[in-house]
Amino acid sequence: MELHRGVWKSTSGGIDWAPIFDDQITASVGALAIQQSNPDVIWVGTGEGNPRNSLNGGYGIYKSIDAGKTWQSMGLEKTRHIHRIIIDPTQPNTVYVAAIGSPWGEHPERGIYKTTDGGKNWRKVLCKHQNRSRRSHHGSLQPQQTHSFAMGTQRDPWFFTSGGKGSGLFLSLDGGETWKRKTDKDGLPKGNLGRIGLAIAKNKPNIVYALVEAKKNALYKSTDGGDKWTKS
Repeated sequence: MELHRGVWKSTSGGIDWAPIFDDQITASVGALAIQQSNPDVIWVGTGEGNPRNSLNGGYGIYKSIDAGKTWQSMGLEKTRHIHRIIIDPTQPNTVYVAAIGSPWGEHPERGIYKTTDGGKNWRKVLCKHQNRSRRSHHGSLQPQQTHSFAMGTQRDPWFFTSGGKGSGLFLSLDGGETWKRKTDKDGLPKGNLGRIGLAIAKNKPNIVYALVEAKKNALYKSTDGGDKWTKS
């Protein structure tokens, strides 16, 4: 029996599927993003992105410009686990990558990376100076705006709970160049924050929802692009 792994593609609306990532060095995939202005451009981040007590690592990020027929390694090989890839909807050569690094300890490759030249060069724009024990592994970008969000959560391999020192929600208003951590002073819950699920309203991008894991889990809403929050 032939074994296929990694990324699969359908050209029949999901009725039939075919593998398109078999020949790469790793089959562990944590993130996938398709350029909406040109669907032939596909980004794949390798390494499982949702750490529990076991997970498979990867070997950086890959890009296809021919709808998955061929792939090129675009670096970030030491990040181990890529959880999210965000393509700027108005400037597709600008791409953000949220990487965990080694999930069970401090790791210098952990953080949010940004390229403005289609992956030729990358800069770490979050966690460069912050506590590296933070698990940075989510990201989101407001359509046609410069609002970027990053969520970090800390876990240990011997617990099933998440959240720790340095975990939280971060907001950038300049395309990821600088970041500000949002806290209980902005309406979010006090104490350690765990996983955060984020959703931005496409028709009203200043409306943002965050499902926050905390001492008391709750859904929070912002109507000003993520500056201030209220519990819904």
